[in-house]
Amino acid sequence: MTKICNRTRLGSAILLALIAGAQAQAQDANKPDTADSATLGTIMVTAEKRSEDIQQVPMSIGVIDATTLENLHATSLSDYAGYIPGFTVIDNGSPGQAQLGVRGISPLSAGSTVATYIDETPLGTSSNYGAGSNSVLDILPYDLQSVELLRGPQGTLYGAVALGGVLRYVTKAPDLDQWSFRVGADGFTTESASDAGWTGRASVNAPIVPGQLALSASVARQDNPGYIDNVRTGEKDQNSNTQQAAHVQMLWKPTDDLSVRLQAIESKNDSDSNSVVALDPVSLKPTFGDFKDDNYVAQPYFKKVDYLNATVNWNLGFADFVSATSYSEQEQHSALDASLVYGVVFPLFGLPDPGVSVVTYDLKLYKTTQEFRLQSKQDGPVEWLIGGFWTSENSKQNQAASAQFLDYSSIPGLDPLAVIALPSTYKEYAAFGDLTWKINSTFDVSGGLRYAHNKQTFEQISSGALVGGGGDVTGNSSEDVLTWSFTPRMHLTDDQMVYARVATGYQPGGPNVSTPGVPQSVNASRLTNYELGWKAMFDNNRWMLDVALYDIEWEDIQVSAAANGLAYLANGGTAQSNGIEFSTLYSPIAGLRLGLNAAYTNARLTEDIPSLGGVSGDRLPSIPKWSASATADYTWGVFSGWSARVGGGYRYVGSTFSGLENTDGSYPQDSYGVLDLNADVSNDHWTFRVFAKNLTDERVYTNLTSLPNALTRVVNKVTGVPLAPRTVGIGFDYKF
Repeated sequence: MTKICNRTRLGSAILLALIAGAQAQAQDANKPDTADSATLGTIMVTAEKRSEDIQQVPMSIGVIDATTLENLHATSLSDYAGYIPGFTVIDNGSPGQAQLGVRGISPLSAGSTVATYIDETPLGTSSNYGAGSNSVLDILPYDLQSVELLRGPQGTLYGAVALGGVLRYVTKAPDLDQWSFRVGADGFTTESASDAGWTGRASVNAPIVPGQLALSASVARQDNPGYIDNVRTGEKDQNSNTQQAAHVQMLWKPTDDLSVRLQAIESKNDSDSNSVVALDPVSLKPTFGDFKDDNYVAQPYFKKVDYLNATVNWNLGFADFVSATSYSEQEQHSALDASLVYGVVFPLFGLPDPGVSVVTYDLKLYKTTQEFRLQSKQDGPVEWLIGGFWTSENSKQNQAASAQFLDYSSIPGLDPLAVIALPSTYKEYAAFGDLTWKINSTFDVSGGLRYAHNKQTFEQISSGALVGGGGDVTGNSSEDVLTWSFTPRMHLTDDQMVYARVATGYQPGGPNVSTPGVPQSVNASRLTNYELGWKAMFDNNRWMLDVALYDIEWEDIQVSAAANGLAYLANGGTAQSNGIEFSTLYSPIAGLRLGLNAAYTNARLTEDIPSLGGVSGDRLPSIPKWSASATADYTWGVFSGWSARVGGGYRYVGSTFSGLENTDGSYPQDSYGVLDLNADVSNDHWTFRVFAKNLTDERVYTNLTSLPNALTRVVNKVTGVPLAPRTVGIGFDYKF
């Protein structure tokens, strides 16, 4: 967000006026199939655990469908987050390594504030010891039906971690009737990269017993070329990475009233080194030039996710029963070059020169979940839903800091500086319910409750030169949390609806180390969201408009603190986030979709947080006050059986601060805008496409981090994660 070259905004302003975007609530509308092809289609979502028209759901939801993901050539969250109002992805330098924020609520501690779901079940840790704040599911979206973002706390139906909202990946179910096969590939070049990149993908759907049993499978891989050079070691393109995804499913429907869906997903992200650039601590300009770093050692990142799921849907006549079961394993490894933090102080130990220090992080997370729901039919004056949920997590997190000479050999007596193991467990039981009373055809009211109880255990096992003889300390915690929601809704007409919503959410607390001066546990962070919304369709379903205003009150914020040389978690301070989200989609003529999204977010502390140096009024980290996006998409017939499509998108992100506004180590990050363009020609079997991401090659940094001397705290270096430079490519898909 800190600019390196200042470009004129005139062209962008013209584009913004001309390209009003088919927003993130995009339809699968490149080839309209309605009688009036300018009519907007219906978007179905399951935000309230039922399949509903998004325009009838009384909450703010953003959706990006499979066609839009494909057109944008979106291969990571950073590629499409800018097209969803109020959604922030704080990139830490490689796919899978990021922090998420919704409506200004992003992590200030080790726990996540946004829950991630695949279809019916959650993925990732609920505790503070599973690296949740810096680890996201960044799956290649080849076999997805859509990506949904449920804004605001979703504690009643989705439970723990859904403090700011829920990011939900919706997968494509197998087709019980039609055989299909698809294969495709892309080739692309990235500015400043020495090599080209490529993507390959294939999928198959096979009805084994037509109408009753089907199997589907897909695989995808993308090799992304590096574009950052190391001036210290001479290595070129050190940040190259690969992304892989595989998905296998079976759908069995023995009767019209019963279906069983089984699926397995594997996702891998493997980066040779983080995408960071060395910046001057004062000017924030590149120290050695664009896309150059001077790291002593590589900073790789590897993440593997294995996910298994079984979902049963059973129509009991008077109600529908749903069972959703999941098991997931997550493996993670990363390394940070801390030579300018620890290595520069090695001469104080009698060594002639500074040295090299590497901090490594390794994580293994095992998670099992089970949810049962019984829900009424949707044809009566009263709709109800009751359910139970259970999860069990085991995580093993290991951290180590090395001490090495400049030739990378170990320093006797000093290496390792520290070795810390943090094994933990998390178990939760919850019961929830939701009730809607349709008072008349115009007005209805809904309310929900969720009671959750969790128990956690934690150990800290330490050794190494900096921690003396080492030690083993333990902690445990137990807490009960009640969340609720209340939503009145009024249908002004068949096509217009207004709603008010009050909802709560929470981030689970957890144990601390058992030692004097440290609280035994940290309490859950809680927030309450007050929201007013209006959803409308005009001009015979050609124009859609969604507006939401909200005010969020956040209390018992979980933050880091320290006592007796030990770091721990504490509750400190309060914050408020209020704003407005605006989305519109318009189809003036057949084949043309125009839309525009914008969000204003005013997120700030309302109470001092001394342990972080934050004071009341400080803006929360990496949250822009203004963000907007726009896209356009036009499809027309060119000759017999073939159609052509052109589209584009512009995403704008306002200025932010890398930390709490007035704290040490917080840097201003300027606003930026990015232009993406794409086009294709297709018939029933073939699609040929071209695409460009960041067409104007905007040079900005989306995340700034300082590296201070461990003793003097003087900042020796600032690193910046650059926005991926201009990428241009071509590709094809063949299906039958």
